[in-house]
Amino acid sequence: MSPDDLRAAGVSASPAGVFAALQRPWRWTQERPNLPGRVWAELSALGTALPQIEQEQPSGDGSTKLRLRFPPSVYARRSLRRAGAAPPLDPVEDRVEAMHMPRAVGTGRVTLCVSCQVGCALGCSFCATAALGLRRQLSAGEIVAQVLVAMRALGPRHPGELTLVFMGMGEPLHNLTQVARAIRILALPPGLGLPLRRITVSTAGLVPQIDELSRLVERPLLAVSLNATTDELRSRLMPINRRYPLGELRAALQRYPCRARERITIEYVLLAGVNDSAEDAQRLADFCAGFPHQINLIPFNVHAHAPFAAPSEPAIDAFARALLARRPCVLSVRRSRGQDVMGACGQLVAATALSSSERAFAGPPPL
Repeated sequence: MSPDDLRAAGVSASPAGVFAALQRPWRWTQERPNLPGRVWAELSALGTALPQIEQEQPSGDGSTKLRLRFPPSVYARRSLRRAGAAPPLDPVEDRVEAMHMPRAVGTGRVTLCVSCQVGCALGCSFCATAALGLRRQLSAGEIVAQVLVAMRALGPRHPGELTLVFMGMGEPLHNLTQVARAIRILALPPGLGLPLRRITVSTAGLVPQIDELSRLVERPLLAVSLNATTDELRSRLMPINRRYPLGELRAALQRYPCRARERITIEYVLLAGVNDSAEDAQRLADFCAGFPHQINLIPFNVHAHAPFAAPSEPAIDAFARALLARRPCVLSVRRSRGQDVMGACGQLVAATALSSSERAFAGPPPL
């Protein structure tokens, strides 16, 4: 809720003051915003509820995977609005995972990777989150709460040291209304005041929503998970390509209104023997021509839900050299953090919450 929302809801204290107290976790006491009891009671009646950190898994590289559990009331109300009695609550639906990744260089900035859905509907064959399917959308409040609770537990103390990426569980543009609202709330100066240039939203390529994102006043940076350079292969790896093939996706990126010095990040997960040939590299360079971009190569992070493997270091180097030889560009290789705690790119799934409902992977796509 924004200060205007709080005012409209009749919160008795100063809305701006309440908003600031809610969004500055370094001022909280006893794991809760430091507010008068009657004000907290009013907010609780409106549905304010903070998730609990159910598990912290520190990685050897200094990052930490957080499993957050939302109070059942947060989503039980959705069921109660349906006709008839509310069905039993699925324990999977109240858990998400996030990654806290401090940097040991420069000013010590922290990158926080948050989730926007419980599960995901897109079914990308290399992503562990696909094992859940889509269980539900997260609200803007639940997205904001991930940020605040993670900052309270692990820092940073000052939001100027935080970089936020929507690269956790779920497809952000499939939940764009709530994601956009969360970004607006997090960017408001009375609260965290996060600069939009330090917030990145990653999408698998929902073309209409990319256009919608481009029209937002509070617009974050855009990253696109590409992962293949032919429609045949991409449709096998990422079913969304059957609806929005590469030509439509490229056209959307070409008309995307990048600001001065802004680039679209193209994320490319390298799968050994699948999409890592020199020809793939050349087609990737050609795909990116025509819009400001930087390319982020991501060696596949192994998990139990997909049978792929990462290329060798020489193969990664050869791919990068073939790409740059085709067209010079800003290129990086992401050394994913948190692999030892299953917190790296494509590994988030809240595994302990999966029970008999877990979907087994049916095998690699036919190539």
